[in-house]
Amino acid sequence: MKCRHCRAELSLPFLDLGSAPPSNAYLTEAGLRAPETWFPLRLLVCTTCWLVQTEDHAGREQLFTGDYAYFSSFSTSWLAHSQAYVEAMRERFELGAQSRVVEVAANDGYLLQYVRDAGIPCYGIEPTAGTAAAARKKGIEIVERFFGVALADELSAQGRQADLIAANNVLAHVPDINDFSAGFARLLKPQGVATFEFPHLLRMVAENQFDTAYHEHYSYLSLSVVARIFAQNGLSIFDVEELSTHGGSLRVFAQRHHGGSQAVSPRVALMLGREAEVGMATRAYYQGFQAAADKVKDDFVGFLLRAKSEHKSVAAYGAAAKGNTLMNYAGVRPDLVSFVVDRNPAKQGKYMPGSRIPIVDESRLESERPHFVVILPWNLRAEVQQQLEPARTWGARFVTAVPRLEVLQ
Repeated sequence: MKCRHCRAELSLPFLDLGSAPPSNAYLTEAGLRAPETWFPLRLLVCTTCWLVQTEDHAGREQLFTGDYAYFSSFSTSWLAHSQAYVEAMRERFELGAQSRVVEVAANDGYLLQYVRDAGIPCYGIEPTAGTAAAARKKGIEIVERFFGVALADELSAQGRQADLIAANNVLAHVPDINDFSAGFARLLKPQGVATFEFPHLLRMVAENQFDTAYHEHYSYLSLSVVARIFAQNGLSIFDVEELSTHGGSLRVFAQRHHGGSQAVSPRVALMLGREAEVGMATRAYYQGFQAAADKVKDDFVGFLLRAKSEHKSVAAYGAAAKGNTLMNYAGVRPDLVSFVVDRNPAKQGKYMPGSRIPIVDESRLESERPHFVVILPWNLRAEVQQQLEPARTWGARFVTAVPRLEVLQ
């Protein structure tokens, strides 16, 4: 396989999770009676440009389908994060009725609803039909296409360039990261800015977040690698912020390489220096991650087997992609975790891909009262514990498996 950025041959392994179906390919009742498509799930490192990437086996059309079931608006903490982002960008870049905001990967309108409410003209770009329809129900205009140079040129020719383009948790999800990045330089107004949020590879390694690996994540990103990719595709970075979202993310601010007027923040050099100091451009940095992932898997399976032997029931909360990675790597099936609760109606009544564990609504917790509830989206642990506080009345205990097994008091 060749690097999806610089086209060098890839040879340095980072993580091998065996094989799994796409993490958002939830199964219907009929799907249970049909075979599933599984793909190898391996991550490799380019030792030329140091981009970490998933081995290519599935195209974006196979992963981001019309019934794609990830809807951003079901997380209250994510909605609060998005509302705060809109207010901060409005103030920092003096956005108003004369401006235009575009969001790439607009999902169900979770963010643009706040832009609209602030009186700022906006539209979204979103290729998955289900989430696009949900956004339109909120009154958000959606261009239902995959983003890249071709679409950016079309929109620019129509006079639809942006003062601000938001791209939250999408940069890692694109197979052609060069074409995708170059599209921003073309869709921005000459003085426009773009922001990108993505999980930080440094945090993934430091905190053993191996379950953030799945086929929809084509790339695992550091600031230094993103700066290199952007520079070759017409963008330059002028600021960076660290965020707590998704277990530790970066918010990167970029402008056109030629013509942008934003001053470069000292935070850019500080973060680049930090990444260099830990050795992110060395082979040694990527060794040992496999063993850490294996320990999490072994500890989790051991906990589930002990619970079963003691006749204690285990359920899970959050039919998230990271949960599917953990379940499939650990080989967990309904005999060990009887059901997964999720608030998203698009997932309820379906089954987790691979593990085939049923996905149910919250009423099932009350009716079955499991001894343990495994919180699969560990990054939302505090939010989920608050939502499920009534479970403590029957003595349920919460469990997280990543970055290490914890049975919470």
